[in-house]
Order: sequence, then structure tokens, then C-alpha cells
Amino acid sequence: MRAAFLTLGCKVNFYETEKMKEQFRKRGFEIVGFDERAEVYIVNTCTVTNIADRKSRQMLHRARKKNPDGIVAAVGCYAESDGERLRADPAVDAVFSNNEKAELADKIIEAFGLSVEPCGDFPPPERERTRAYIKIQDGCNQFCTYCMIPYVRGRGALSSMPEDEVVAQMEELALRGVREVVFTGIHLSSYGVDLAGEKNFVRLGGRPLAELLRRAAAVDGIERIRLSSLEPRIITEEFLEKIADISKICPHFHLSLQSGCDAVLERMNRHYTTEEYYEKVELLRRCFDNPAITTDVIVGFPGESEEEFAQTRKYLSRLRLADIHVFPYSPRAGTRAAAMEDQVAGDVKKARSELLLADTEDYRRAYAETFLGKRERVLFEEEADEGGRRYLTGHNERYVKIGVPLSEARKRNWRENEIHLVTVEKVMKK
Repeated sequence: MRAAFLTLGCKVNFYETEKMKEQFRKRGFEIVGFDERAEVYIVNTCTVTNIADRKSRQMLHRARKKNPDGIVAAVGCYAESDGERLRADPAVDAVFSNNEKAELADKIIEAFGLSVEPCGDFPPPERERTRAYIKIQDGCNQFCTYCMIPYVRGRGALSSMPEDEVVAQMEELALRGVREVVFTGIHLSSYGVDLAGEKNFVRLGGRPLAELLRRAAAVDGIERIRLSSLEPRIITEEFLEKIADISKICPHFHLSLQSGCDAVLERMNRHYTTEEYYEKVELLRRCFDNPAITTDVIVGFPGESEEEFAQTRKYLSRLRLADIHVFPYSPRAGTRAAAMEDQVAGDVKKARSELLLADTEDYRRAYAETFLGKRERVLFEEEADEGGRRYLTGHNERYVKIGVPLSEARKRNWRENEIHLVTVEKVMKK
């Protein structure tokens, strides 16, 4: 019996999909591509924006067309936020919450009376090219006014994977040849808060995450440890003193910003000012050599005036970040922001997004070009075409994509999933 999966949204969802695939493999399913015919289709949904909601529904309907007699199941954040709509959709046979992901295979087998032959052994989980993700934390209790995630990820409850379990997963991945591990979570900065019996991650000063990183760095075979999105308030001198000397940590920090205007940040219920964020950026630059600092920015939040948008643009030019993920604000039913007055028109959000995207391309190129002519350790991942030439490409520790002409790479016998010291002559586009 065949099962197909499609994942939308964040890296946490991708990690959880791989765990669900493991379940299905162990129960005897063959995992096939989502565009292939299967008996079971699983869509791991996202609800971060209205576009994500719509894409989730579209993918469920696509699965139904692939096999009108198959089982189509929705799981994840959109399944929680709008489950009643999905249950009423004739294209969808079953809807499961995030909490049900850990036992999804058994639930589907039982609910639909499927007959499958369990496997005693099964292939290892897939990974994204040469790196693997470990979800070490779940839940968020920050309740930003625009965000549904705390409501669909445990209603503000926090949970962390114990250190021993994280290390065990890393050791298993190292045996499978993984070179780079990415720690991810819904609110990664809250790692260990629940284990320490705390509620506020700020009071812990990042100590649990720092202690985990020190243990993780001792795992043989894993050469790089990368962190996903961090809350700016975790970046303190105390935290950085604990991790700055860990050579395996990639100096690549994604610090969520959302706006460069203090008035907008306050309406968002973000718990820092632009000046405090700037101080965190400068602190990282003092502790790490030319770190890649990236962020998210929401454009067109309710009430955002032309002046407030101009403040954000000017502030971003001051920060000189390596990359910015730009999102037009999308109202989420049930959040405080959706009920705010002065919702920004769609065409205004689109125009502002385009301006920031153009700015971002300049920032990204300027940062990437600082590596031209330098010697960088590149973890090669795949072949790619650009400008009519073929390259072997990969990323350095700061997640800049670097290419070596394929002919040269072959002469040197360089392959995917290998790390080599390279004189950078070509910085690839994203």
C-alpha cells in the first residue's frame, strides 16, 4: 500500500512529516511522491497566512483528483484552525490535529480498516539534501497579535526534547552520513523552559539552549550545527559567552524582527524596541566574525502608515542584514490583529512588499559578495545551472550559496555531502 505526503509551511512541519513517514514505513507502507497515485495522501497543512490556507485546500483537492478512491487526510495547523470547514469538504476524508501526528499511521489504519504488513526494518528517514532537522522544541506562549500558532500548537503550552534524546538523534544521523544538523522549534528560544519549571524564557537567559549546544557539539561526525529562528531577547552577553567558542555552531542567526517601527511592534505585541533589536545585532557582530543575520518583516500590518513603513525601510538600511523574508500581512480569524481598525489595502501591501524585496536583493548581494576571493568551507549539496554553466553548489557556515564549475569539481573528485575548502569565485543566486 502506498502513501504520499506533501508539506506546507515551516521547517517544523517538514521535520514532523519525516517522522510521520517513518511511522508509515514501519507499518508497511511504500512512500511515493505526492504526484504519484497512492492509496493514502497526507497533507501537512499551514495556516500562517490566508494564502497558506488556500494552498492547503488546493493540495487536498489535488490529492483527491489523483485517486478519487484514495484516503485524503489533512493534518497540522490549518487542520486545527479551520477543521470544521475541512471536515465538510467532500475531498477530505479525515482531519487530524498536531497532537495526533505522533500516532497518525495507527489512527489512519484503524479509522479506515486498512490491511498492511508491518515491517521489522525500514529505510531511514529522508533528509533535505545533506542536512537534517531536529525539532527540539514545540509550542509558543508569546501571543503576537497577528499569529495563530500559539492557538494551534498547544494553546501556549511549551515542550522541549530532553538533551539525551537530542544527542541520541544526532548520533543516529551521524551514522547515516549527515554532516549538518539544524535545531528547529516553534519558539526555539523557549527551549528548556518547561524542563526548568519556568514560564518565561528571558529569565533563563538562554542557558538550557546553550547547555544543549555544548553537548551537541561533542557528537562525532556532525560537523555543523545550525539554529533556526531565534527571539531577539535571547541574544545577551551571557548567552553568547556560552556559545561563541563552539566551533561547530554556524554563525548564521535568524532574528525575527517583523517591523522597523516601534509603534507597529507595540501593536504586534512584540516585546522589544527597534533600538534593543539593533543592540542584539551589534552584539552578534562583536562575538562572531561577519555573521549572517537574517530576519522576517511583515508589511502592511493594520494601521501601518506611509510614515511607519518609511521608518521600517530606513531602519532596515541601517541594519545591513544578510537577507530578509518579506511577508504581506494576512489577517487570521480569531487573532487580535484581524479585528483592528485601519486594515491596509491589498494593493498598498503589494507595493510595499515589492519595495522591500528590491531592497533585500541589494542587501543579500552585498553580504554575499563579501566572500568573493576568500577561502570558505563549503558543504556541497547539489548540481545547478546558472548563466548557461553547470555548477556543484553548496553553502558555507553562514548559509551563502557558493558554486564551483562542475568540470572543476569533477577534476577534484568533489561530491555532494562533502565539505571542502574553496576559494570563492562564484556566489549563486538563491
